[in-house]
Amino acid sequence: MNHDSTATPIRLLVVDDHTLFRRGVIALLEGDPRFQVVAEAGDAGEAQRRAAETQPDIVLLDNHLPGVKGVDALAGLRQAAPGARILMLTVSEDENDLAAALRGGAQGYLLKTVDSDVMAGAIVRAMEGESTISPEMTGKLVTAFRSVQGSPPAAQKPPAGAPADPIESLSPREQEILAHIARGASNKDIARALGIAETTVKIHVQHILRKLNLASRVQAAVYAVSRME
Repeated sequence: MNHDSTATPIRLLVVDDHTLFRRGVIALLEGDPRFQVVAEAGDAGEAQRRAAETQPDIVLLDNHLPGVKGVDALAGLRQAAPGARILMLTVSEDENDLAAALRGGAQGYLLKTVDSDVMAGAIVRAMEGESTISPEMTGKLVTAFRSVQGSPPAAQKPPAGAPADPIESLSPREQEILAHIARGASNKDIARALGIAETTVKIHVQHILRKLNLASRVQAAVYAVSRME
């Protein structure tokens, strides 16, 4: 689904306890015809109520909220608005917060230092089912997953007769794309770098996930980074 000025706007809930920052984000988003801010909230309880009322497409969620961390509010928000995708928007570069967010079902993890164009792109990609992690956090993915799982995420045991190392089942092009994913590149970035269509990249990504038995491109990035160590 590609969003442009003629498409139905992506409906957003912005959750942040700093009023000035929240209003600034809302002003930026409302200046873009692709987006419609349907609600805002300053704490987790209000966010859950507003999510239930408005059923947004995307929730932009700060991690440092009064009384409860944003990552601890994920379950309640997902219950209140099952169809919403949640993007963390935070100052925290702590890999434990990153791990908790991804484990809790967040679609992405953006730092508040992110450029407004990057944030807008992340929202659009979230609507398309893609995950986005701020580039500064990509290198912390392996540590993050080890902190909650005790070991780096790996593909499940391959079936009998399959290569012992699942990565060997990837074509040279798929391995090339996996390396780009590990660096945090979007499908559009990869398409531009390799001189191929974005739809072709999406197909390759689907094949990579299936061959490695992984659920998301975030897991693929973690898998690839862990292989580079």
